[in-house]
Amino acid sequence: MRFRTVLSVISADSSDRDIQAALRVCEQNNSHLSVLLLGTEPPPPIEEFAVIAHGWVEEREAAATALRERAHAVRSILAGRDLSSDLDSRLVEQAANVAEIGRHALYADLVFIGPELSQSSLPLKSAVLKGALFEAERPVLIAANKGEATLQPKRILLAWSSHPEAARAVREGIEILAAAEAVHVTLVDPQATEWANGPEPGAEIGTYLARHGARVTVDRLPSGGNPVADVLRQHATDIDADMIMMGAYGHSRLVEWAFGGVTRSMIDKPAISLFLGR
Repeated sequence: MRFRTVLSVISADSSDRDIQAALRVCEQNNSHLSVLLLGTEPPPPIEEFAVIAHGWVEEREAAATALRERAHAVRSILAGRDLSSDLDSRLVEQAANVAEIGRHALYADLVFIGPELSQSSLPLKSAVLKGALFEAERPVLIAANKGEATLQPKRILLAWSSHPEAARAVREGIEILAAAEAVHVTLVDPQATEWANGPEPGAEIGTYLARHGARVTVDRLPSGGNPVADVLRQHATDIDADMIMMGAYGHSRLVEWAFGGVTRSMIDKPAISLFLGR
């Protein structure tokens, strides 16, 4: 498996749930686990009064102490497992999270978002996605809401759109696709065109995957006026998929985050493992 190093990002005030899920994924694939533990540094005071500055120093020291204690606990968890791992703990301002995550993700093959973070609406979840997908251009695996996550799925729904983002997801996850028992290339409301989907939508990506040994079925689905994300979720249930693989943010990042989109809908509390590439 090409995912030799997996980066897991956790916050200083999180439980052990995400780190345990990351350990299971890495043990399953004999991968090295790199943990980035982030504590939130309070923003510096803008007032000039000494009493306020003193209060900020105390607040920062409390955050640093909490981070050190949490780092000690995480090291104990890692030391208790027969797995190659490392831990880096950083106290940074919230605005710097994306850059910090992106810098660490450069040296990982995959970024993992555990079940606790995946179900939250914390800014850290957004920062991990932006840091991985935009800063470092690394794929992301998001755990399901029940804590389940796998890089060895049996049945995969590949959401195909004939866009570079979807092709990047396929290239990043080609070994996963080739090893699965079934891959359902799924297109919603596809249009047969010479310049995009081709005269037979899904045929070209199906042929490409078959050359890599994947067992492919092409499913062309009507939306019936329903949101594409809902159609994909329902089809994943219908085919008993244990992973959805898709390209992330086919539109501009600003448009996606301001007005929503398929990606944003899919990452909101996923029911099964979600693999994103961009």
